[in-house]
Amino acid sequence: KKESSLLKSSTVFTMNSSSSFLKLCALVLAAAGTVAAMTDKATGISFPSKLMGMPICGVGCRKKGPIKVYSVGMYASGLQDRLSALSASGAAALAALRKGAGVEDPTTFLLEMNFKVGAEKMASAIAEGVAPRHKGAASEVDELKDLIFNGVAKKGAATKGTTFQFDCTSSGVDVSVDGKKQGNVSSAGLSSAFCDIYLDDKTVSPPLRKSCIEKFCLP
Repeated sequence: KKESSLLKSSTVFTMNSSSSFLKLCALVLAAAGTVAAMTDKATGISFPSKLMGMPICGVGCRKKGPIKVYSVGMYASGLQDRLSALSASGAAALAALRKGAGVEDPTTFLLEMNFKVGAEKMASAIAEGVAPRHKGAASEVDELKDLIFNGVAKKGAATKGTTFQFDCTSSGVDVSVDGKKQGNVSSAGLSSAFCDIYLDDKTVSPPLRKSCIEKFCLP
């Protein structure tokens, strides 16, 4: 009887240990899935799992005809909460993707060039994307354009590997080129408009929106 009792105790201990180990593995894997780095399949460009404390939400490519101009990664802390209960195939998910981005929910876009583009052309392309979406002063779009141009002009052109970081918050848009801050355009409206370049129905990178939806929404 004593031997039988010991065997039962041993079996229970083993089962409990196994159960605990499996739960621990599940937690580790879940955490890894949440913060794993992501790679844009179109270009092979990888983005870190976190930036400024925010997790990566999705990646995509900006194409101009057949040319893969750059890859973009989006970072935000509140997106998972907004999307996790929504169906990936529903319109509600696309609306939630945009809701509060860059204002209530600080959002960062990290761009990495895959194709060489001149300073003026790169600055103009982004400014032209923001302008029709921005309801504020046109001078704010001009400020954004100047910050991008000045950051790129110092190196001649946005060559392959050049990075642009746009931090969109209620305080406006912070612009960095190759990790060096160029300045800030103090406008919450501009911040929201910048996010819409990538998140509205006329997005310049449909793969980015799809990536975010697939990462967080229900099948």
